[in-house]
Amino acid sequence: MRSRMSRVLRSDCFWQHHGPVDLTGSLLVATPLLSDPNFGRTVVLVVENEPSGTLGVVLNRPTQVPVSDVLEPWGELTSGPQVMFQGGPVALDSALAVGGVSAPANDEEEPLGWRRISTDRSRGLGLVDLDAPPEVLAAELSSLRIFAGYAGWSAGQLEGEIDEGSWYVVEASPGDPFTGEPARLWRDVLRRQPGDLALLATFPEDPTQN
Repeated sequence: MRSRMSRVLRSDCFWQHHGPVDLTGSLLVATPLLSDPNFGRTVVLVVENEPSGTLGVVLNRPTQVPVSDVLEPWGELTSGPQVMFQGGPVALDSALAVGGVSAPANDEEEPLGWRRISTDRSRGLGLVDLDAPPEVLAAELSSLRIFAGYAGWSAGQLEGEIDEGSWYVVEASPGDPFTGEPARLWRDVLRRQPGDLALLATFPEDPTQN
């Protein structure tokens, strides 16, 4: 089991197989080799990927702070658990929101106050403008999560981390950003991957136990 798991840890990731691509809307799943305490066993949704850098939010770090204590008008619209999530170590005093809507048809306008984060129009996942009146989006939102802070990488930084084996790049499922069980997300995302990558879902937090 140890030799097989070691092979998985060293195996090529999506990035290495396919070369540089637009990662917007994808998930970054921390590999067991990532020791940075800010990102250990995290799942990050990439919300912007430009030549100048990349921005994402950590999906599985809930806080104990109710959304209604910080952004009262949005509290009832957020998906459970209705708390702020720590989106990353950058700008913890700022808020960023991800919302799901019914995917508009090609000839329909997208909701005001909502910006798609994927070029795939069949996926209704986007950023929500928290300065907009909540009632403008209330009827459109099927799910909402609000993050304090974000994760950021300068030009070329994330690519280097992927190449050195810190992250797996996988496709996001529509419910990932709004899971009601964030503590299980790292394992759940890995478990649904094909082949040996699914084995990492059983990898112990303490590698000496393996």
